[in-house]
This record gives sequence, C-alpha cells and structure tokens, in this order.
Amino acid sequence: MLQKDVKLDNTTKSWVLKKHIDFLQSFGKERHQYESSMMEFLRMSGMYWGLTALYLINDGKIPKEDEIFEYVKSCEHSCGGYSPAPGHDPHLLYTLSAVQIACLINRESELPIEKIVSYVSKLQQDDGSFTGDKWGEVDTRYSFCALACLSLLGKLNEINLVKAVEFVKCCQNFDGGFGSRPGAESHGGLIYCCVGSLSIAGRLDLVDADTLGWWLAERQLPSGGLNGRPEKLPDVCYSWWVFSTLNILGRDHWIDKEELKTFILASQDNEGGGFSDRPGDEPDPFHTLFGLAALSLMSYDKILPIDPTFCMPKAVINRLGLKPQTLSRP
Repeated sequence: MLQKDVKLDNTTKSWVLKKHIDFLQSFGKERHQYESSMMEFLRMSGMYWGLTALYLINDGKIPKEDEIFEYVKSCEHSCGGYSPAPGHDPHLLYTLSAVQIACLINRESELPIEKIVSYVSKLQQDDGSFTGDKWGEVDTRYSFCALACLSLLGKLNEINLVKAVEFVKCCQNFDGGFGSRPGAESHGGLIYCCVGSLSIAGRLDLVDADTLGWWLAERQLPSGGLNGRPEKLPDVCYSWWVFSTLNILGRDHWIDKEELKTFILASQDNEGGGFSDRPGDEPDPFHTLFGLAALSLMSYDKILPIDPTFCMPKAVINRLGLKPQTLSRP
C-alpha cells in the first residue's frame, strides 16, 4: 500500500537559533508587507504564535510589551470579546489569543475580566457546546478556547463545566479519537482540543488512553513527521497537536522522538529562520511556534519548557497557579 509522506535528504540541518529569533521579531513588521496584509484576519492569533515562540527561545524576553498590550486593547469590543484586528468582528478564537498574550506579558489583571467571562459564558449552548461567535458555528475547538480562556483568568466555574465535559465526551469515536462534533471524523488537532479540554476540567478519566495513544502513535510516518489523519502528509503543526496530546496522556514514549526531531529540524529555513509545514516550504509563525513547542517537549537545546495542555510557557502557567491534569506513563 502506498503511503503519503515526504522524503528527507541526508543532510542534517543545523540549529539556527539566532535566525529564528530574527524571523519572529521581523515578521509582519512592515504593514505594507504582503504577509502583514494577508494575516490581518487572524493577526491576534498570529501575535500569540509569534510571541509565545519568541518567549521560548529568547529566554522569556518579549520586547515592546506596552505596544503589544495597546494593540490587544484596540481589538476589545463592548461585549467582552476580541477581534483579530481593529474593525473586525469578535470571536472566541481571538479572545483566547488576547488572553494568552496578556498572560505572557503579565498584564491579564488589566483585562476587563468580567466582560470577557460574560462573553464566553453566553456562547455556551444547552448541550454544553460552545459557538465561536454570535453566528452559531459549534466546534470542539471552541470548547477548548472557552475552557482555556476562563481557566487562565481563574473563572472556570462561571460556565456549566459538567455539560461542557459531556459534550466533549459525545464527540469521542470508536478509535479513541475525537472530532469537531458528535459523529465527526477523528482528527489530530481536534483530539488535542478535546483532550486539552478534559485536562483543564480534570476529567481525563473519560479518555481511553491506550486506544487513543495507539491511534496517535500511528500518525508517525517513515520520515519521522506526524500527520493529523490517515493517508495525509506530515506537517510540523501536528508535531504539536499529536505529540502534546501523547504527553498529556503519558504516552509520549510511544513514538520515535529522535525521528520526529529530525523531521522538525529539516523543516527549518536555514537562511531566513522560521519553520514551515514540511521541508522546502515557506516558513511562518504558526509552524514556527508548533515546531519549537514540540522541540521544547523533547527538552531540545535551551528552549524553555512549555505546558502541553495550554501551549504556553510553563513559567506562565505556574505563575497563574494552574495545574492541568496529565496521566502517568503506564
């Protein structure tokens, strides 16, 4: 049977830390840049990706914190939600990113916390699910966004957590995985969102860790990379979605970490810095964060430790007093 994969050359790419720092600090800096304009609809999340990645490899240092927080405030809406950029509609995805950024720079206490809590809690539906915004799309990504957002603010008790957990449980499939809603196909990214939600809620007892761990381990291809579903190409972002979930479940030793590390490093841009989805493609902040985050879980070089549930530096999660649930190795 043919298997979709990429072929790595035999050249081992060197670790270009300084170039990654330069890439992250310069990306989208010029507003006339094509990338900057094209990223406006997700700029808040783009800032979270870039700033978190920079924190991990720049010894926890983030420049221009006041300017960053002013941008966050410029995207605040009267309903309590945040948009990706001024003039756009608020959405739960960007509200979480705004809260994550504020936590990164230790400014979360300056947020309109009660308004944010009200915005998030009103998006919960009767079955425990969450919509992303007022237009009503339901997805388990939004369950994670809601639980993560409120947990970071110390307000997890402001929603119906029991119903939220029940909805996530309803999205579990026979293969141990989770989809976007009940009956939907298991997918690596959505599995992370569901397992992450249960980790925050302290309900990992609902996960069939061995069955799901097997499904996740099967995502590793001969190249060492991980895909999100069977018969898909490997992608650096799944180095996070899949590998972090294995870490939460205590099954991170079920894949070949050295092979995964080789794939991630092969996806670096050795000239300009940053990581791409797979070797030879253009780098971007999204894949740069998730490549670095996966390397952090493997204690690579001097990358600071990251929390596998929140995808935020462990130092930040510890400062907030959060202890997401993880399972021990079997």
